[in-house]
Amino acid sequence: MKKTILNKKIIGQIIFVIIILFTSPVKSLDKFNKAERMSDYFSGILLLNENQYEESFSFLRKLNGLERSHTNYSVKYLYSLVNSGNLKEAYNYSKKLEKQKLDSFESYLIIGIYYLKNSDIEQAQKYFLKAKKKNSRFVINNYVLSSLYNWSSLIYHDLNQASIELEKLDERFENLKKIQKVFLNCFFNSSNTKNLFDDLISNQKIDFSRYNYFYSSYLRSQGKIKEAKEILNSAIKLYPRNLLLNQYKIDINENKNISVFNCQDTSHVIAEILYITANALSSQSIYVLSNFYLNLAKYLNKDFHSYDTLTAENFYQVDNLKKAKETYKSLSKKGKAFQWYASKQLAKIFIQEEDLDKALKILSNAYNNLDYKDIHEIFDYAEFLKNNEKFEESISYYTEVIDKVKEDHPLYAESTDGRGIAYERTGQWEKAERDLLDSLKANPEQAYVINYLAYSWIEQGVKIEKSLDMLEKANNLRSNDPYITDSLGWALFKLKRYEESKNYLQLAVKLLPGDPIVNDHYGDVLWKSGEQLQARYYWNYVLNLEKTEDDLKKAVEEKLIKGL
Repeated sequence: MKKTILNKKIIGQIIFVIIILFTSPVKSLDKFNKAERMSDYFSGILLLNENQYEESFSFLRKLNGLERSHTNYSVKYLYSLVNSGNLKEAYNYSKKLEKQKLDSFESYLIIGIYYLKNSDIEQAQKYFLKAKKKNSRFVINNYVLSSLYNWSSLIYHDLNQASIELEKLDERFENLKKIQKVFLNCFFNSSNTKNLFDDLISNQKIDFSRYNYFYSSYLRSQGKIKEAKEILNSAIKLYPRNLLLNQYKIDINENKNISVFNCQDTSHVIAEILYITANALSSQSIYVLSNFYLNLAKYLNKDFHSYDTLTAENFYQVDNLKKAKETYKSLSKKGKAFQWYASKQLAKIFIQEEDLDKALKILSNAYNNLDYKDIHEIFDYAEFLKNNEKFEESISYYTEVIDKVKEDHPLYAESTDGRGIAYERTGQWEKAERDLLDSLKANPEQAYVINYLAYSWIEQGVKIEKSLDMLEKANNLRSNDPYITDSLGWALFKLKRYEESKNYLQLAVKLLPGDPIVNDHYGDVLWKSGEQLQARYYWNYVLNLEKTEDDLKKAVEEKLIKGL
């Protein structure tokens, strides 16, 4: 199945490349007539779309001069240069395009960023304006250029004029304008800066948790150390998992250099605008463009290691696990907060690569090397052990968390649930039942905990009616969840309400067609509904599934002989 999907993906990409190739403005296709050059171009574009930038660059660089006959090539080549970290070469190539009058939005942007990095604000502004005049097919590109042009112009005008320019930005980016407004007032050291930060971080509709860092950093720069600490500590209580905030607190406590961002530094602010854009594009799975802006952001502010978390995540999302691992390994050396996060992500990748031993080793070493083990880190370790069937080992870590938190703490419900599952999987049902009930007492709206407890009762043949009531609640909380749907159908089956049961189990099969237990349940209800031939079909299907465990196979083989 995996191989078929991959082939389809590659075929789709080839078609995409062909479409681009023959619909882009082209003066002559003579350059493409040679099979080798065509192959290099296809390989380069496909690798670029697969987010394998260094490999893409190695093919595309062979086609020097192709930009004169195929305009799409130069843009793709610039993406491969920037995304593989070759910013100086990207600048040189962009200047070459300018001389040949083959310029583009991307080339002018890169030149402007290069000048900005080298503190030539006037030249940066000039090229951002040129880029702005180039119509881009992406609306967000136009937003970026308008923003960058405005910021590169700040030294020439006051706050009021800058604010007027800011309001001209596309209304579709209202939240991004709010962020820029805060930075704008900070840049000019306006007395209104603090109020704007307060308004931003108090917004409950959108996650502006990241901006607690910028707020605290600004207050420290103003000598308001006590207020800065209060903002930081309050934010960490609300967002205990925020890497940027946690690393900032560690750096302060260890008296490390914490001047990685200054809102009165134009390069730093523009880097953050580029990062925000990259993050938005990443959330829409537009990874090539996301990484393009992300690499420009890192070029402007290389010490702001928070950007590397998105870099690694982007690589992970496109299954470029090699680069994801490289980035996480590098990130783990940037600070203690990053180290634990990076180790967790590396372990996840090794699990995906079916190397459990390596995953266990890397996370165990990281856990043992923690100077102080926070409850969230203990919980993370317990979850990792449980999720990888180290049930007995996980119990002590869950217990440690449970002993340290109150019942109203979010981790109490999660830890009693996790420990309950571990107890159940190790044959300690009384303890498991107690923990699962405690978890639901602490948080009654946990659909998956409801499902786990109710299904366990059903399998034991106890509390079926109560289980049904609970599963109906779970189904209301998580409608069309395949596991809950199956459990609900199975409860009805146990109560001999076969017609109702069949409806739910049929839906469960549609939602989760490759699951052995779901198909077995559906076969059972078909048999009880008088559809023996169809039942045998599903039972036979269960036997042919790779994931079917031996105990289930034995039970199904018996049903095929004797029926129900």
